[in-house]
Amino acid sequence: MVSLSLEGKVALITGGSRGIGAETVRLFCQAGAKVVFNYQQARESALALVEECGGADQCVAIQQELSDVEGGQSLVEAASRCFGRLDALVVNHGIWPPEDESIATMSSERWGRTMAVNLDSVFGLVRSSVAQFQRQKADAPHASAAGHIVLISSTAGQRGEAFHADYAVTKGALISLTKSLSSELAGDGIYVNCVAPGWVRTDMSASTFSDPEAYGRIMATIPLGRPATPKEIAAPVLFLCTPYAGFISGEILNVNGGAVLVG
Repeated sequence: MVSLSLEGKVALITGGSRGIGAETVRLFCQAGAKVVFNYQQARESALALVEECGGADQCVAIQQELSDVEGGQSLVEAASRCFGRLDALVVNHGIWPPEDESIATMSSERWGRTMAVNLDSVFGLVRSSVAQFQRQKADAPHASAAGHIVLISSTAGQRGEAFHADYAVTKGALISLTKSLSSELAGDGIYVNCVAPGWVRTDMSASTFSDPEAYGRIMATIPLGRPATPKEIAAPVLFLCTPYAGFISGEILNVNGGAVLVG
């Protein structure tokens, strides 16, 4: 039997209380990892997920807003203290303002908020995680992998998204960050990869999918004819953090039903 095991590993998953994040927390726990995840307001959902995943000995939820560099740094520091180490960072959180807005009328507030959540906090998370991985590597120089980072981008980061330029810019930046960090960190045994989902049935897409006309228009662009489930995104993320992905770094893994065929 082939098993995707993360036994003995510790993972930090951002935005873990619902949607793709919650499914990723479940899969990582099922694979044997100890998991720390953050939530902003969904306390009841977060605590229920902790219990579902085996309780505080296996899974910990931390209330932490991620909207600046310092928030990302604080979360990594707290997560590293929970189980004494950190082996994987999955950057799943983000915002997608659902209102269409042309670039000519988009407010500075909307642009700045999207950048802060989707990029500034990511810098804090990545910088602090890499420092933690490098400290652990110094203590165990013969370890096969010092750490894994998986950034969640989007098809919007590959082909753009009209009237959502703020969101598309941040997701395109994560693709560039993946490639930059892979080149920089692979020699240290730190793997950096990216998963780029297409449309997924989550709370964030619910308002769009509730419009029959919009839903039909979107489905017409997906060869498989349906949105993904959160688990169909979480599973590739898990794979990229296992030894089976031991020769994969700097990769943009498309999980979009065939909608966008680029790397």
